[in-house]
Amino acid sequence: MIKPIFALLVLICYASVLGQNTFTATIHDEEHREALLGANAIVKGTTLGASSNQDGLVTIQDIPEGHHVIVFTYIGYEESSWTFTFPLSQTEPLEVFLHHNEEHTEEIFVSATRSSRTIADIPTRIEAISGEELNEKGNMKPGDIRMLLNESTGIQTQQTSATSYNSSIRIQGLDGKYTQILKDGFPLYSGFSGGLSLLQIVPLDLSQVEVIKGASSTLHGGGAIAGLVNLVSKTPTDDRELSVLLNATSALGLDASAFFAQKTGRFGTTLFVSYNLGTAYDPADIGLTAIPKFKRYTVNPKLFVYFSDKTILDVGMNTTLENRIGGDINYIEGNQDSIHTYFEQNETTRFSTQIGLVHHQSEASKYSLKNSLSYYDRTVAAPEHTFSGIQYSSFSEVNFSHQSNSFEWVAGMNLWTDQFTQNQPDTATVVDYNHLTMGAFIQSTWNASERLNLETGLRFDHQNDYGNFLLPRVAVLWKMNQKLVLRVGGGLGYKTPSVFTEDAERLQFRNVLPIDVSNTNAEKSLGSNFDINYRTPLSDKISLSINTLLFYTRIDDPILLGSNNSSQYEFRQPSGVIDTRGIETNIKLSYDHIKLFIGYTLADVQQHYNDSSTNFPLVSRHRLNNVLMYEKHDDIRVGLEAYYFSPQNLSDGSTSKEYWILGLMTEKMWEEFSLFLNFENFLDTRQTKFESVYTGSISDPQFKDIYAPVDGFVINGGLKIRF
Repeated sequence: MIKPIFALLVLICYASVLGQNTFTATIHDEEHREALLGANAIVKGTTLGASSNQDGLVTIQDIPEGHHVIVFTYIGYEESSWTFTFPLSQTEPLEVFLHHNEEHTEEIFVSATRSSRTIADIPTRIEAISGEELNEKGNMKPGDIRMLLNESTGIQTQQTSATSYNSSIRIQGLDGKYTQILKDGFPLYSGFSGGLSLLQIVPLDLSQVEVIKGASSTLHGGGAIAGLVNLVSKTPTDDRELSVLLNATSALGLDASAFFAQKTGRFGTTLFVSYNLGTAYDPADIGLTAIPKFKRYTVNPKLFVYFSDKTILDVGMNTTLENRIGGDINYIEGNQDSIHTYFEQNETTRFSTQIGLVHHQSEASKYSLKNSLSYYDRTVAAPEHTFSGIQYSSFSEVNFSHQSNSFEWVAGMNLWTDQFTQNQPDTATVVDYNHLTMGAFIQSTWNASERLNLETGLRFDHQNDYGNFLLPRVAVLWKMNQKLVLRVGGGLGYKTPSVFTEDAERLQFRNVLPIDVSNTNAEKSLGSNFDINYRTPLSDKISLSINTLLFYTRIDDPILLGSNNSSQYEFRQPSGVIDTRGIETNIKLSYDHIKLFIGYTLADVQQHYNDSSTNFPLVSRHRLNNVLMYEKHDDIRVGLEAYYFSPQNLSDGSTSKEYWILGLMTEKMWEEFSLFLNFENFLDTRQTKFESVYTGSISDPQFKDIYAPVDGFVINGGLKIRF
């Protein structure tokens, strides 16, 4: 009896062994055909699985006979599922090609480079904010774009008014005048119109924000010495988009925005409208506004005409109306008397048109034509002082681009006009100007090999007041392997002098003398950077990426604003340089639905005059940007933020306090709507806790440098609806 039972058991075990199968496959990147190290293959519904080696080879053993689904995954790539019936008739390893995830940052196409390449394939280092990241940051300050930029490593939004909230962008420690702001490739926010630009751009209609740090003048002309920010608007698709955002703050602010987009046949349209309200807010109880009282209306319609698959025309308008007043709370609330008299008022009307025409001559070649006209009227008022004027500007460009498998180039010409006329000026301080700049450029990108790309560019500009400028630029991309990518680049830039700077904005342009064109030259710059990017999966659910940027920019003969013996302010150009050098490091660690971002900036910005060097004011030498995020797609989002600012040198020679800012963001999403609630600066960090923000009396305050928040702890929350 025992022998038959034993024989039966042996037979069962033998049959079981015969029923176990081995599966082998090689896993590759679909685009570059490179083997993927650490990709995972799992037999669905079982614990069977394995990871690929350096050759992309993966082996799974002991697979039972029958039908099985094998799932292939890799960080940053779309999941792929295959169905097999075991035993397999094929004995050779199966070739599996994975496609990049469309939401992966490196697969984003960037318009600021005028290239059809993705971020991963462009030698120029580019940062893009899009998708869920854009939505997340847009929730925190839905009324403007300061939060979108200030949280990025190496970027600081510098407040230029203690009571009116005016702000500018500083990239790598340099003044805001060295950063160029574009909207869909149009330079619309510069000169007189740049003073309130960050506060008047609502992010709901944006699909992407692109940031290029360092010299970017080859394609975009003067002004892009520190870098540029390009705001990319949404475009219509066959699927209708209709969204509404409502937001309220504990500081009694209100934001209401709506966006519509749809393409039907040969026509498409987008429409963005927004209403933003601010209430005079004084958390420090010092009698002065940390947030001013304001009302702003924005209307941006745009029409698209698709003449054919090859030819597209778009025509749009941007309109912004705003009345903003800060200063003494009693004055703003109508309780002014002989003491409570101080105010800062800004009334602005911003109107612009944009026309763009793209014609594809072939699959490889296309022509582009664009034009914008802008009108900007602003009045700045303070006690016994009014500064107002109208700015007319235009931008026109035509370019031709061609691409092949190994080579891509773009060439074009543009014309930029900028005219400012001051209203009822004091004849001694009239700052009227009429600038005209003509330029021509060419840029090429060459795939020298599968791993090496070379980008070169050259621009020639003629400016009516300051002459000719030749601006070369070069950048190299070297993909050492699948994990490690190096970029190095550099170029020249220039900036024509302008009275509309951060320093003049702080004075409300009071007693600011015009620039003497005959005794000044354009500021010229040399910039370079070296970028290292490393990315690797640590397991099937954990990924690590590290990016380090080394940067250097030198500006020769910078224009400085200082007082003279007549209680007036004049622009001077002493012989000397300003240079900024430093390091930016970003670390991203992902595990399932949890992401940790750590960013560090070291910025050493020096002024060199008369054989002496001093630290440039209002620059944190050390900054930390930390974000811990739990995010389940289309379900829930919770994030904790922590930002550190080291002491800053101030204009009066003193040093500021160091400080931390902590924030908490939350959002719950459903199919057609979502609710968000954010706690910004919940430690209530305020400059008014460290020291007074002004000297003198409340009727005639003399404001100090603003280096820390003045609005403190603010809660905001709201509703987003998708129809």
